Order: sequence, then structure tokens, then C-alpha cells
Amino acid sequence: MEQIWAPWRIEYILQAEQGGCFLCQKPKENNDESNLILYRGESTFIILNSFPYNPGHLMVAPYRHIGHLDELTDAESKEHFDMVKLSIKLLTETMKPAGFNTGMNLGRIAGAGLDDHIHTHIVPRWQGDTNFMPVVANTKVLPEALAATYKKLKGGLHGVL
Repeated sequence: MEQIWAPWRIEYILQAEQGGCFLCQKPKENNDESNLILYRGESTFIILNSFPYNPGHLMVAPYRHIGHLDELTDAESKEHFDMVKLSIKLLTETMKPAGFNTGMNLGRIAGAGLDDHIHTHIVPRWQGDTNFMPVVANTKVLPEALAATYKKLKGGLHGVL
């Protein structure tokens, strides 16, 4: 059997063991670059997914720890969707994807890894961005480091705001 090393995954494993909600904790730390927070609104923020499906995989989340959509206020709902639109515009301008997968996994049975703090995933897609690796080796190859993606997107914010 061939081994493929993914040493960055240990952070995810250890984080999961620590418990707590990373979507609550990271905005409180006032260290946006290392926490991959791209943009802050009044009630929601945009964060780069640390364990992405594709380069540029973003998440939009409210600051409040809520697990159901009906718990959002009207203002939070509007800002949340505006942040999803901003994320798509930012990714379109900076990374030129051919399309997007956007959505929420509501509840553990629906695939939510974090089911008590709602968030929306925005995953940029390109022609040919899947290959034999996920099917045969259960491995996803990401062609760009998170820090490089963060800098590219953070720099692109000025052009889309």
C-alpha cells in the first residue's frame, strides 16, 4: 500500500478532540490571518475552510452560536446571504472558477461536521477538478497552500467591496 502524507490534517484531528466550536472561538481571537478569517460583517463573517474540498472553499457563519436557520434574525439572514454573494464575487474575480457548489448541511445526519453552529459552504469548481485520486485512493489533491489562497483572496477583497 502506498502512503500519502497529509501532515496538516493533525491540526483538524487535535482540534476536534479539544471540543468547543471553532466558529465561535476563531473570531474572538483577533488573529484573522492565522485563523483564515477573510471578512467580518456586523453579524456574520467569511472564513476560509481549513480542510477544503477545493482551493478557495469558504464558509459564511454568524457570530452567534445557533443551530437552526429559524434562529437567525432578519438582519442576520440578509447579511448572511449578502456574504454568500460577496464570497462568490470574490472567488469569481480572484480564482476564476467555472462554477460553485453552495449549501448548508443542517443536522449531523445531513453531513454536518458541526451541526450546532449553522454555516454556508461556498466551494469553487473547475472543469476537471476531480480525478481518479478521490475515487481510487480516497485522497483529494489540493494544488495550492491555504496561506497562498488566503493572501490571494484577502488581496482581492479590495476590488469587490
